[in-house]
Parts: sequence; C-alpha cells; structure tokens
Amino acid sequence: MRSHSRNDVVIVDSGGANIASLRGAIERLGARTRLSADGSVIASADRVVLPGVGAAPHAMERLRTAGLTNVLRTLTQPVLGVCLGMQLLFARSEEGSTPCLGILPSAVLRLQSLPGRPVPHMGWNQLRRLKADPLLEGIEDGAHAYFVHSYAAAVTEHTLATAEYGLALCAAVRRGNFWGTQFHPERSAATGVRVLRNFLGQ
Repeated sequence: MRSHSRNDVVIVDSGGANIASLRGAIERLGARTRLSADGSVIASADRVVLPGVGAAPHAMERLRTAGLTNVLRTLTQPVLGVCLGMQLLFARSEEGSTPCLGILPSAVLRLQSLPGRPVPHMGWNQLRRLKADPLLEGIEDGAHAYFVHSYAAAVTEHTLATAEYGLALCAAVRRGNFWGTQFHPERSAATGVRVLRNFLGQ
C-alpha cells in the first residue's frame, strides 16, 4: 500500500454524519477528496472510503438505491470502511437483520450492555494488534483510538486488531484490497492520522 501513493480519494456518499470530518482529515494529508454516489466515479478512483454513522438498514438501502452494492463488491483498488462502513463489509448485520456487502463472511452483532459497559461503546480504547499489516504500520500495540458504536464484529481470521469491551471486538480488519476500522481515524488523534497516512500510501 505504501509503494503507490495516490491522491484521488472518493468517499462514498452513504449518508454518514462523519463525512465532513473524515474529508477534512484526509485533505489535511494532501489528498484530494470527492463525495460521490456515482458508480463510475467510485470505480475509477485511486482509493475509496466507505464511511458511516447511523443504521445499517438505512445505509444499505442508500447503497442499493444508488446501484452501488455490486460496484463496491467488485472494486480492486484500496477500500477503507470506517465505523458503520466497516460493518457494511460483512455478510450481514444483526441491526434490522440487514444483508450487507458480503466481502467478509461473518456477521455484525449488537453489543451487550453490562454494568460499567453501556451501549453504545463510546470513547477511547486501546488497540491490540494481531497481525502486521501496512494499514497499521507504525502503530504500537496498545495505541488508543476513538470508538462510537452499538454493533461490532467478532474476531475472525481477517481481524488485524482488536479492542476490549467486555470481550474482544474486531477493531481493524482486512480481506484483500478491503480494509476496515471500527474506530474513527478522523477522531483518533495521532493514531488515526497514521492509519489514514498508511491508507494513502504516504
């Protein structure tokens, strides 16, 4: 990922409330961003970001209405899903029993509220690295990242890093050219900056 620096990043217009801050974080690193729901624009981008804050049923309906589900599944350039955008990469979400993109084979489940662990999981949490990967280059085990979510994916063979919230959750994931972070890199200070730099190949 680091050997081919590209500055054309298309952010999929999936209706996420974090789009403005995510665009700002990427543009501060010198990349050009475009917000688009046009399949041809997305397919021709050097890099694609699938953001998301909100509900999986609503986000998937927006993608289906825009004719983007097959476009996203067949992308060959680097793709980064952020928060709900990461969850949409999985086969389905327990939120509304929603079929998702199916790039990752497992399901996203609702977090269980327990004493001292309210849902949503909101705030800073430590990352535990499971695998070396270009997306996490330069990020130390135990680095902090910022989370806001009520659903999470279990740890699988595709998990790059976990976070603990009563149990280990998938915090970063990869399958082929598709990466995802459950945390928000645009709100995760130095850790998030490094993740975005790595994704941009800088």
